[in-house]
Amino acid sequence: MDLYAAFPDRVLAIGNGAVSATALADVECLAAADGESFAGTWDGLYRLGDDPERVLDGHVTAVARGPEAWWAGTEPSAVYRSVDGDDWDRLPELTTLDSADSWSFPPRPDTHHVRWLEPDPTREGRWYVAVEAGALLRTDDDGATWRDRVPEARRDTHELATHPDAPGRLYCAAGDGYAESRDGGDTWTFPQAGLDERYCWSVAIDPADPDVRIMSAARSAMQAHRQGVSSVYRKQGDADWERLDALPHGEGCYRAVVRAVDDGTFVVCSNRGVYRSDDTGDSWEELVAGADLPDTPPAGLAVQV
Repeated sequence: MDLYAAFPDRVLAIGNGAVSATALADVECLAAADGESFAGTWDGLYRLGDDPERVLDGHVTAVARGPEAWWAGTEPSAVYRSVDGDDWDRLPELTTLDSADSWSFPPRPDTHHVRWLEPDPTREGRWYVAVEAGALLRTDDDGATWRDRVPEARRDTHELATHPDAPGRLYCAAGDGYAESRDGGDTWTFPQAGLDERYCWSVAIDPADPDVRIMSAARSAMQAHRQGVSSVYRKQGDADWERLDALPHGEGCYRAVVRAVDDGTFVVCSNRGVYRSDDTGDSWEELVAGADLPDTPPAGLAVQV
């Protein structure tokens, strides 16, 4: 297993007890699959390697690998698709949707961007696109057409997770709280009992059990991104959320990025370190000490198995 952890000024490759850094300015997002890794920045999407290669111009804010292609999202909100990671085609316009007039990113209210891209592992051609802030969109035909947000969906989705053993199930970590759907985003529930911090950032699901969720959260955007006061929580089945106190939390800890690796195995990255659990979060091993990381919120975390 190789890990890639992105911070605003670098991407770290973590493997076999060693950490190497690639300098890259203004990193926003990160993805790795099929032996390749890509980082999105303010001036484009880069294929990572000894000499990072820019493959897409623009302010790239999201990148993901689907069953057949790579997808990338930008600011202003647009989506691109590439089979080989070299040639990118822009998909039909998002901003013609009815809700687009209300989309706005609070720190830069005159614009908005694609924050997250999630392929549905159980339905060919279906993708979910989170616009920050304003909408969670869906396509059922690989981006040929878009379905606008539904009234009860969260407006500020930061990350969305799916599960191959749970068709139609969505797990939404949003600035306006946590939410789940069991019908592909048509309707939603809001299981938040025990979640003391509800500005939700990153969520991952146990590959072995769609009822085990691990998520990072803070009380506000200010605490998550600037003050550094946040925690990581776990929810198992219908039980309440519980804070995982074995991980760094509270003052000095920016919101973490969480990824599922294998059955029962999760990785968490924050400015306070990179940690791995092989028992669904009961205990954690430090892979990289916080002293060896930038004291800033991580921009992304990717796993190459």
